[in-house]
Amino acid sequence: MAHVRLFRHYIHLPYVILGLIDFLVLVCAFTLAVFFQYFGDWSFFRGNLAFVLPSAVVFALAGLLVMISLGVHQSRIEDGMSGMMLRTILSLIVSIPLCGFSYLVASDWLWYLGSSGVLTTGTVFGVFLLGAFRSLFFALAGKDRFKRKVLVLGAGFRARQILEDLRTPFNRKGFTLTGFVPLPDEPVEVSVDHLLNVPTTIHQYILKNPVNEIVVAVDDRRKGLPMEDLLECKMEGIRIVDGATFYERESRKVALEMVTRGWLVFSDGFTVSSVFGIGKRSLDLFASTLLLLAGAPLMVLTAIAIKIEDGLKSPVFYSQERVGLNGKVFNVHKFRSMITDAEKDGAVWATKNDARVTRVGAFIRKVRIDELPQIFNVLNGSMAFVGPRPERPYFVEQLSEKIPFYSERHRVKPGLTGWAQLCFAYADNEEDTREKLRYDLYYIKNQSLLLDLLVIIQTVEVVLFKKGSQ
Repeated sequence: MAHVRLFRHYIHLPYVILGLIDFLVLVCAFTLAVFFQYFGDWSFFRGNLAFVLPSAVVFALAGLLVMISLGVHQSRIEDGMSGMMLRTILSLIVSIPLCGFSYLVASDWLWYLGSSGVLTTGTVFGVFLLGAFRSLFFALAGKDRFKRKVLVLGAGFRARQILEDLRTPFNRKGFTLTGFVPLPDEPVEVSVDHLLNVPTTIHQYILKNPVNEIVVAVDDRRKGLPMEDLLECKMEGIRIVDGATFYERESRKVALEMVTRGWLVFSDGFTVSSVFGIGKRSLDLFASTLLLLAGAPLMVLTAIAIKIEDGLKSPVFYSQERVGLNGKVFNVHKFRSMITDAEKDGAVWATKNDARVTRVGAFIRKVRIDELPQIFNVLNGSMAFVGPRPERPYFVEQLSEKIPFYSERHRVKPGLTGWAQLCFAYADNEEDTREKLRYDLYYIKNQSLLLDLLVIIQTVEVVLFKKGSQ
């Protein structure tokens, strides 16, 4: 199995294994650092190991937390091993103050975290050991070790979308496409070189050519499916999955062109308990308060910079109507990043290198400082910390008419950050908005506290590496 599902969010299995390996390696690295600095005698050290382990575990957890926030494991795909290790070094350096803070909070049982020498040595050991164990892991696992062999039933529009959207190395992490089996009377939109020659039944074919999963991606099920054939495959232990569900799992977004209202009704997800509501609100208050305390100096400096550039009488903030939960309109607050009469001719999409953006505005947009006043929207409950970004009523009215299921994004509170912001660049036109909606629907369908925490942690990567800002 190439994915595990934790609290309704799909996580690629190799990442889980690699995370566990990293955790154990960091525990060992810190333990070695303590051994060389304080003990030196193995038998004496072994007898006191229980006193060392709490500090080692906190050291490893802090390092792993920062690595997740900086997207270390995913960077292996885009940046290669060298890029992955550079982010790892940065992560372990950043985690040192976290360890120091942990020592201040619990100095009575995290004795060894109070030593800067141990933290430095443990970090150095960690870098070298992580490099060695990761190289070994990738060498043993290989590219296809954790991938499932997938056969697609269907060769029409839906099948072609799966082929086009999920065939890239970045997206196709968990599976290998064996090929496509067209149904009789179904228009074929998949190229011939991807079609399979199945002279008898699918069941007989997979007995000779084993696969792990069959994806049903036919355009019109009313024309009939080979149910007996699929049942035989099911009895062989082959997993049968709907095309839209497969697309969602592999891409972490919902395929708008493949789903229907019936699929939305009968698929799992879109359920929120009262416990989740309380937990989410508590997380909103905690995260926004923490961000307010950390960002207060930046907010003061930003206000001063705006005044210096545009004059003492110029406004620092601007408020704008946005559509929130259940379509209710509210005012969102931001630092002003455009000239004061930016929309004198009416609402328009913000674009890349927008001439209306001031010099200070260009900088605060790049580092997302302009969004900080929305903390107060989170505190007053009109927004959540994590959710779809709120859009203006004028654009919502237009987009709801053109894009299917667009209004469904208002089933939850809009957010200061969100799953779509992590996965897709800035949307400045209808097609980009359609793509971001795919990610927003994935979040709404699979929302959980775990997914919220994951989004918050990885937002750090967006800010530091300027992904998706405009």
